[in-house]
Amino acid sequence: MTQTLTIARPDDWHLHLRDGAMLRAVLPESARHFARAIIMPNLMPPVVTGAEAADYRARILSALPDGMTFDPLMTLYLTEDTDPEDMAAAHASGLIKAVKLYPAGATTNSASGVRDFEKVRAVLEKMAEIGLPLCVHGEVTDSEIDIFDREAVFIDRVLDPIRRATPGLRVVMEHITTRDGVEYVKSHDRDLGATITTHHLVINRNHILVGGIKPHYYCLPVAKREEHRLALRAAATGGDARFFLGTDSAPHTDANKETACGCAGCFTATNTLSILAQVFEDEGALDRLEGFTSRHGPAFYGLPVNDTTVTLTRGDAVRYPRKIITGEGEVTVFDPGFPLYWSVET
Repeated sequence: MTQTLTIARPDDWHLHLRDGAMLRAVLPESARHFARAIIMPNLMPPVVTGAEAADYRARILSALPDGMTFDPLMTLYLTEDTDPEDMAAAHASGLIKAVKLYPAGATTNSASGVRDFEKVRAVLEKMAEIGLPLCVHGEVTDSEIDIFDREAVFIDRVLDPIRRATPGLRVVMEHITTRDGVEYVKSHDRDLGATITTHHLVINRNHILVGGIKPHYYCLPVAKREEHRLALRAAATGGDARFFLGTDSAPHTDANKETACGCAGCFTATNTLSILAQVFEDEGALDRLEGFTSRHGPAFYGLPVNDTTVTLTRGDAVRYPRKIITGEGEVTVFDPGFPLYWSVET
């Protein structure tokens, strides 16, 4: 029996589009299903000023194929030299919707990130004053901290002190991967939200390592134990408006993934909605899919829900391409490891 579900057009609250040939190839994969996305600023060099954000936005729009509509919501990369007034002007103009905090060395292209948080105190205080959200990559980078503990330690050592010292600062904990992250968000009812990726709802660390290393499942933050994956699924499907979709879809060429020191990131833009529909169906929560994909994020960012819709139809297995061809090389589409029966019509 055919089953259909119509929801407000989704948004992606954490997306990597890269630049140049890669941008031109992967942008349609997001624009096909998503109306808007928070665009990550970790280019080389990073997007740190309002002028650079405006230039990047123009490049994104120029790469959008004819007939597609997509609104890139720009961010600035927080550095110890970020100018609070330039940031505030970019926000006042409507250009930027958030500022991104990368602890230095935490992930791809994060070398320019913050090492001394006292040096960004003035920026954080200005953000609290003007209501500009801070999106955090929530991991410490200390070499003595186990990679599977980085998120929990970040909450205690960095995030909680920042929030206590900066009342009113709105924070998005991006791509949470642990029960600790879920519980921290649930323990605070103001000024705090969290994005959850598609792939962290599907894989745990066994998927990366058992039976041989699977480079296309390697991401940062790295997938954790099964108990954490289940906590994420409960948060995503539970209807709590503090949790919303941020795919962290991150394209890397196969050559850069399948190498001795492979890049971190899962490319999920192409099939995310089909995967999510299956996850929510499995959890008996299809009626909550629209909240997670289309309503909770706009509510946190103070934006309207999209007035267009997409329809998901359950039928025969849907076939997505295994790879996207780009001018830089092939990019492998995330494989959830199970059949997808929900197709998407826009």
